[in-house]
Amino acid sequence: METQGFVQSVDRALSLLERLAQAPEGLRLSDLARDSGLAVSTAHRLLTTLERRGFAQFDAAQAHWHVGRKAFTVGIAYTRWQSLIATAMPFLRRLRNMTRETANLGVLEDGEVVTLAQVESREIIRAISPPGGRSPVMTSGLGKAIVATWPDAEIEALVARHGLPRMTRHSLQEIDAVRREMQAIRAAGYAFDNEEFTPGLRCVAATVWSPGGEAVAAISISGLAARISAEDMPRIGTTIRALAAEMTTAMGGVPPAAP
Repeated sequence: METQGFVQSVDRALSLLERLAQAPEGLRLSDLARDSGLAVSTAHRLLTTLERRGFAQFDAAQAHWHVGRKAFTVGIAYTRWQSLIATAMPFLRRLRNMTRETANLGVLEDGEVVTLAQVESREIIRAISPPGGRSPVMTSGLGKAIVATWPDAEIEALVARHGLPRMTRHSLQEIDAVRREMQAIRAAGYAFDNEEFTPGLRCVAATVWSPGGEAVAAISISGLAARISAEDMPRIGTTIRALAAEMTTAMGGVPPAAP
């Protein structure tokens, strides 16, 4: 049943998962059904669906249900992003104060950039892509900063899989243009979105590295093209690159050695 965006089957499945999380030794189907106020047949159907997706598992020897590995993976991801956001916030505030523009933290997810955190500009007219907002990788300074750290073959595979969406007339549309921009980003140490996602807005970004030496995220500033001129971008890029390096150190991150 679905009413005004509420899906009863999803709600029931999550209730079962929450109950399993409270029982390290596992629970029998009959106990789960009773605790959740469900018919045994309904509880079993929901649990087998969760099991198929890895969120629940059945111990046939004891006839007990347990939380599955996928639930653990999702929980760890949440913890990782929360830790990343907590580390990033002081650097985003500094970046906003230094540039007077909106500062952002973003990560890659399934061919898109997701904004995890943001500190808004104090300017009356400002660029805002609220946390949770998404954009195609190659239209985003954040996305291009991260992807430029990849081998060329992986970048081309990403483009082949997700394409090059045309968000504005400035969006990259040819793989040769992507290759040239990746080379420029690697040389400069920062990336930019030159009105490629939204007309009239520019973004400058740099990579943050994990302890494992991977480009785990990027930080950026975004603002009106009237305030961030093409001539300003190298100076801003140098500032962001330095702050991204500080944030990397604060996280115990390790940038790759120069070739």
